[in-house]
Amino acid sequence: MGKVIASATVSLDGFIADESGQVGPLFDWYGNGDVPFNGGDPERVFHVSAASAAYMERTWPRIGAAVIGRRLFDLTNGWNGRPAAGDAVFVVTHEPPADWPFPEAPFTFVTDGLASAIAQAKTAAGDKDVSLTGGDLLGQALAAGLVDELQIDLVPVVFGKGVRFFGAYDGPLVLLGDPEIVQGDRVTHLRYDVRR
Repeated sequence: MGKVIASATVSLDGFIADESGQVGPLFDWYGNGDVPFNGGDPERVFHVSAASAAYMERTWPRIGAAVIGRRLFDLTNGWNGRPAAGDAVFVVTHEPPADWPFPEAPFTFVTDGLASAIAQAKTAAGDKDVSLTGGDLLGQALAAGLVDELQIDLVPVVFGKGVRFFGAYDGPLVLLGDPEIVQGDRVTHLRYDVRR
């Protein structure tokens, strides 16, 4: 069985987007290198540093399914029906979209909560990992003990305000293992095991 891995690109002060949901310079590292990397969508090729490419080649192929919130789904239009990583996406929402133009895409709209979405994603992923996006979903999953690992792509920028990586986390103290650190170009990749 794979792990549930919460991952995001994060500012030094802990934000994954500004107040309007825009990432600004957070994603610049996806295009500042000369090594092409394709996470699964042939139309989405990144050009990253050699160190970032090696890190992504180790982590992205492990993803079998993703769990995202409705806000990210709406902001990206579900990446036009193509999962950013993995083979399936589970969207936690109160109400599925009525007019999404990609009904055959491997997206499942889960209306009975985050735990159900993670359970369904684990089944779909099989032996691979489940990717969980940052924000309120991460905070809820961490508080419920559903997260096995954190992967943070730390970018040297300070936002001051916006969407927090851990959302409005108000759960118990969580201890993490020592980090694995990979230095890219304008990004530091950090991986932490969540201690139980």
